[in-house]
Amino acid sequence: MRVTALYRHPIKSHGREALERIRLEAGQAMPNDRRWAVAHDSAKADGTKWAPCANFSRGAKAPQLMAINAVLDDATDMVTLTHPDRDPITLHPVRDADSLISWVMPLVPQDRALPARVVELVARGFTDTPFASVSLNNMASHHAVEALAQSALSPLRWRGNIWFDGAAAWEEFEWIDRDLRLGSAMLRVKERITRCKATTANPETGESDVDTLRALNILGHQDFGIYVEVTQSGDVALGDQLELL
Repeated sequence: MRVTALYRHPIKSHGREALERIRLEAGQAMPNDRRWAVAHDSAKADGTKWAPCANFSRGAKAPQLMAINAVLDDATDMVTLTHPDRDPITLHPVRDADSLISWVMPLVPQDRALPARVVELVARGFTDTPFASVSLNNMASHHAVEALAQSALSPLRWRGNIWFDGAAAWEEFEWIDRDLRLGSAMLRVKERITRCKATTANPETGESDVDTLRALNILGHQDFGIYVEVTQSGDVALGDQLELL
């Protein structure tokens, strides 16, 4: 099995960035993945600790967010955001929070909780899990969902960190509590990822166009991908080997 793609999402639910390599640190999420998040006006999150995703603007409630791409300058912490219906913008998520909120406001339903402020959680990140997680997705499982949905699907719908090939479809669900060697890093598989309505949105247009959850329900669940913990720091690059121990 080998790594085929690496992604981080600097601002939770507000864009993804393809990478060629990354260093994983033990006990942390992927560096600068979901480091920032846009809290809505009913949120209790203040950035002092991890908070559940219900506190934030996200694709499950605002599918247009799924069409955002992001590029983070690691040296300056400036993020460039693009969307097919918005002019590109470059900003610092905290210092320029007002600009970020103004830019994203037309992309969210106005009859729901609205974007209000930006919070930051360095290293730990606002992952979808109470623990600092990294998500792994299997390309064979993705193709299996395409067959169930009878539609070509972009892998970007799943918002994963690490993609791999060389395993059978759904084989990753058998790895819970197993260890993996990925590049020079070590990982422990923790749990399956239960999916939400964000995956029904096309990442090119932001329109909900394929019922991915209905396709998964054919299998009796709504799970795709696995969450892992980094147990030993190490470097990971495209083409690196993924080994089940």
